[in-house]
Amino acid sequence: MADETLNIQEQLKNAILQHNVGDASAIISEMEAVDIAHFFEQLDTENQTFLYDLMNNEQSAEMLLEIDEDKRKKFLSTLSSKEIADEIINEIDSDDAADLIGELPENQQDEIIQQIDDKDHAQSIVDLLRYDEDTAGGLMATELVKVNQDLSIIAAVKEMRKQAEEMAEVYSIYVVDENDKLLGTLSLKKLLTTSSSTKVSNVFNSKIRSVKDSEEAEEVARMMQKYDLFEVPVVDSLGKLVGRITIDDVMDFIKEETEKDYQLASGISIDVDHTDNIFHMTKARLPWLFIGMVGGLIGSRVLQGNQSALESVPALMFFVPLIAATAGNIGVQASAIIVQGLANDTLGRDTFKTLAKEVSVSAASGIILSLIIFAFNLLINHHDFTISMTISLSLLAVIMVAAVIGTIVPIILDKNKIDPAIATGPFITTSNDILGVLIYFSIAKMILQI
Repeated sequence: MADETLNIQEQLKNAILQHNVGDASAIISEMEAVDIAHFFEQLDTENQTFLYDLMNNEQSAEMLLEIDEDKRKKFLSTLSSKEIADEIINEIDSDDAADLIGELPENQQDEIIQQIDDKDHAQSIVDLLRYDEDTAGGLMATELVKVNQDLSIIAAVKEMRKQAEEMAEVYSIYVVDENDKLLGTLSLKKLLTTSSSTKVSNVFNSKIRSVKDSEEAEEVARMMQKYDLFEVPVVDSLGKLVGRITIDDVMDFIKEETEKDYQLASGISIDVDHTDNIFHMTKARLPWLFIGMVGGLIGSRVLQGNQSALESVPALMFFVPLIAATAGNIGVQASAIIVQGLANDTLGRDTFKTLAKEVSVSAASGIILSLIIFAFNLLINHHDFTISMTISLSLLAVIMVAAVIGTIVPIILDKNKIDPAIATGPFITTSNDILGVLIYFSIAKMILQI
């Protein structure tokens, strides 16, 4: 299948380079929007324009939603506000339209909205732009099918047909009262098996999960995952139905958040992509690299401060990298588990219990590793018992302390509304490297009397 896709894209490339309208049009008519988007991103502006002009409005709008945000903004800058409104915004749901318009300069946003012919669609977009993008209101679409509870089934079906004409897919039928307050849902089965004269109020399902428009997007994602929901209605503070969120909206949000967390854990402080310029990528990476360098300088000062101990027992020097690396690894492992638990809302509220469990796991690992190092030093390196015991006890202590730090730091960050993913990267590694070396020499001085 992959080879077939590559072959089609190669044919399309040749057709575009030759400006062969017939062949290019025939090829893209058989392609999915996501495949066209991948190909579109690789073209220069001139050929992008040629390809764009070959597509109908619906296909080009779907394609633009699939391409990288920066590339989309660059291409949209070649179109007028009226072209964007007529050819793109009119073809997509309000949530996608609001996201796309929100990427553009504020003055252009107003121009595009004024060019939208469907004033209801324009108003929906304006309403959505008021929401923070990380809330349920920022994720939802306003297009939905709703019926009043006082309607008969036959009247409800007629009303649903009108509303469904504006939607690509219909997943749920919502039931509301005269004030648009959400009451429940109406199943397709009830529509098919109930007498046409029966009122909706007699057959709708009142058991429904909904979210407030101000709810954090992460909470919406957790709820939909927990209850296997394909769609969830959104209500305002009065319980009025204002929109719906589908699973694809949530998946897009989760993907973006996962990318951000991965970059944070890798020590990249702002959102970057491989296509960004050198200045932007350097700006994103430099802060944590600087912190890592400072950590290294502190570590070197610790070694200098213990120079006399190293001169008395030179063998201690050989295990500094082991101690530092183990401390960093244990801390990252512990923090990764905690961050995952916080993200999935599976951690529980008992912080002490969580800490005790993580420390117990690390203690078991530490004992095993310490015994291995102890045996290695006695049997392979032929160090005396005291030095071997010093290194093993230091390793165990370092592992325990690193586990505590790796567990506590993400929880503290989360309680202070700071993304705990930042704890899994250079922050934990650097801090545990320094603490590990300090603990190592403190124990060595105490046992070896140096």
